[in-house]
Amino acid sequence: MLRDITLGQYYPADSVIHKLDPRVKLAGTMVFIISLFAFHSIEAYIVATLALAAVIRISKVPFRFMVRGLKSIIMLLLITVVFNLFLIPGTPVVHFWKLTVTREGIETAVAMAVRLVYLIVGSSVMTLTTTPNNLTDGLEKAMRPLGRLHVPVHDIAMMMSIALRFIPILLDETDKIMKAQMARGADFESGNLMQKAKNMVPLLVPLFISAFRRANDLAMAMEARGYHGGEGRTKMKPLVYVSRDHMAYLILLLYLIVMFIASRVNVIETLVISVLHW
Repeated sequence: MLRDITLGQYYPADSVIHKLDPRVKLAGTMVFIISLFAFHSIEAYIVATLALAAVIRISKVPFRFMVRGLKSIIMLLLITVVFNLFLIPGTPVVHFWKLTVTREGIETAVAMAVRLVYLIVGSSVMTLTTTPNNLTDGLEKAMRPLGRLHVPVHDIAMMMSIALRFIPILLDETDKIMKAQMARGADFESGNLMQKAKNMVPLLVPLFISAFRRANDLAMAMEARGYHGGEGRTKMKPLVYVSRDHMAYLILLLYLIVMFIASRVNVIETLVISVLHW
């Protein structure tokens, strides 16, 4: 299960998406996520699906590897769907015991499930096609206007990048600790929920110790190399927009326009209503 989390990992490949400026990918990810919550029609979700499928195809990242991260949110997905099914009032569809499934609940549950899945996959596209260094530079460049307000932009970008980079490292460390303790007779699978939570305590202690040790080693390595954030730092590979980045921004604008039009034209809903009346 831990190896199924792909957030923070980088998948090397020779694709147009990999070569894009990280600022373009950051903007594209934010626009895609916002569009999922801003536009609610079936047509808009179809457009978002086609756009996401096209980006995954162009990125040359295997689809199985891209969706592998969804296994880690199955429980969250199920909880979201169940809560929306039974707790949203509206027109009753199914009733059993004290629970009632409404039409509005079904629509909301499906919409929330789709949004959550697309949010994870869309974010994974960015991290899988962007190295941690490029991601740090892109975040710093994108947030540079906040520097005029005395916001420590470089420090924030560095912390976010290190946090993302440490996700796969800590997951791998957790997997190693679990295997070592299971070899010594530890049991992380049997028992009820409370028992499983108690069984995780021996795992958390060495994991926290390892995390602090890695953080200390990283800090010492940065100090030994004379690292200092803030003004005056130069870049080995400065970020410069090229023609493909401008084209990507135009495609992003076109995506927003198509999403806006799709959210206003309810063709599928009209056809369904017509068929039901017929």
